[in-house]
Amino acid sequence: MTLHIPFENTYVDLPNRLFSHQKPYPVRAPKLVEFNRPLASALGITGAEDDLELAQVFSGTTLPEGADPIAQHYAGHQFGNWNPQMGDGRAVLLGESKGYDIQLKGSGPTPYARRGDGRAWLGPVLREYVVSEAMHALGIPTTRALAAVETGEEIMRDRPLPGAVLTRVASSHIRVGTFQALAARQDIEGLQSLMDYACARHYPGAETPAAFLKAVIAQQANLIAKWMSVGFIHGVMNTDNCAISGETIDYGPCAFMDAFHPGQVFSSIDRHGRYAYGNQPQIIAWNMAQLATSLLPLEANSEAAVEEFTNLVNDMPDLLRRSWREAFGKKLGIAEVAEGDEVLVTQLLSIMTDQKTDFTNTFRDLTDNPTAPLDVAAHPDFQDWSAHWRDRLALQHAAPNDIMRKANPFVIPRNHQIEAMISQAVSGDFSLFHQLNDALENPYDANPDWTNLTAPPTASEIVSQTFCGT
Repeated sequence: MTLHIPFENTYVDLPNRLFSHQKPYPVRAPKLVEFNRPLASALGITGAEDDLELAQVFSGTTLPEGADPIAQHYAGHQFGNWNPQMGDGRAVLLGESKGYDIQLKGSGPTPYARRGDGRAWLGPVLREYVVSEAMHALGIPTTRALAAVETGEEIMRDRPLPGAVLTRVASSHIRVGTFQALAARQDIEGLQSLMDYACARHYPGAETPAAFLKAVIAQQANLIAKWMSVGFIHGVMNTDNCAISGETIDYGPCAFMDAFHPGQVFSSIDRHGRYAYGNQPQIIAWNMAQLATSLLPLEANSEAAVEEFTNLVNDMPDLLRRSWREAFGKKLGIAEVAEGDEVLVTQLLSIMTDQKTDFTNTFRDLTDNPTAPLDVAAHPDFQDWSAHWRDRLALQHAAPNDIMRKANPFVIPRNHQIEAMISQAVSGDFSLFHQLNDALENPYDANPDWTNLTAPPTASEIVSQTFCGT
């Protein structure tokens, strides 16, 4: 084998109730769809020249030297309902390289599969590849995609579909639900070991439960504000899908908004709108309260800890609001946001809601054509709003257009294009998949070659629901 991955395997040093040793299952005829060579280089991977060998390794058919594959155990709240026994039902962590996890997703059943087949079909694999790499290019903390491989096998969902495996890279796969699993068992020793490990890996210097919680809360507040600033809706913000690293993880029924509305929901399983666009700030605070509860057993003085942890969680909405205000301030060209700028943002969003304007294109239009942007200019309140906006920008020296072009993407992975890409790929045509990846490498650049990817969906192209694909 010419491929070399400089594996480390530190997670297996944790208590063994946090994982199960599990090898991936071989597949019939692996074929490489895409390999992220810049990311591979950053991970120290060498000898990645043979596509057949890459397909063998990143389908799970050949185990690379130095890997110590495991499936991780965790628990979690799913749509607010407690599930004590969860874990990687179809994913295997091969090991770490340069401090990052390398995980195969769709590599066969594990002890946590709960009667599932452990496989993935091509559509969700390509969706996660495109969207996670787009999020990275947008400057949003996220897991990354290293490889996508067809398995040469069909799997059954509602119909036979082509199988595939995604190789995912993350700072770690430790979730709020990982802590919940140990706390539910009153496993103080395991909980302490996990927190010490998570602090060393993600938050050096945060040596107490309170310091750790505070650090995680800050990262999550920043993450959700960034989601909101690009119109991203995760779709399944369960605690088992909430990484303590502050990275976006588990791209199931995720979506980017077209027409703006704070109540927008795409996920087919979110029947009551729990994870709607506008609810994401409240949900992340709820998730952090679950993390706080899980850390309480580590505190000798539980009464004092409850008060301290409660204050940290209660402070999160203000922390998130400041991050949100800063992110949206930049979208309006404001160099240093002040508290009053929140009104300016909310008034614009209200106009956009009334006009049902495209979220991404409205902000990009304000960047390129601030006096008469499309759609919102027709609203009766726009001229007054625009005058207040210009007055606000006159108070600063920084050029607003320079700020706005770095905050308002030209192109995003739109839902109808993702669906078209999947449909074509199932028929063997990966041209749109490659086109989207190329265009989304530099999403803030106004490239005329990608103008066709900036149009909102026509009436017949609108995607009203997205699916997790398991």
